[in-house]
Amino acid sequence: MADDEPLEQWAARRERRLRPVGERRAVALGAGPQQAAHIDPAAPRLIAEWDGYQWQPVTTVDNYAAAQRLLHGITDEAAQINPIASGWRPMAKGTGRHRKS
Repeated sequence: MADDEPLEQWAARRERRLRPVGERRAVALGAGPQQAAHIDPAAPRLIAEWDGYQWQPVTTVDNYAAAQRLLHGITDEAAQINPIASGWRPMAKGTGRHRKS
């Protein structure tokens, strides 16, 4: 009994191991069993939130890309692709270690 873990330490360790309340996930609303997200990226997704006991439905989105934007807080402005500067040439001549001469 002397080497038992105190209840406070056990509770703190258990709390770190548990899924945080408010965590969200996207679930594909396609036919059949759940598969990897890249299998059907055009399928609508259900966004569910963990309430500490079970997953609660929050909303639905049109596809995988919209689900990722919602889950990771990406706004439409941030999702825009920034153009590459015109002077940048990725395959330009160079003296890099792996460049062919």
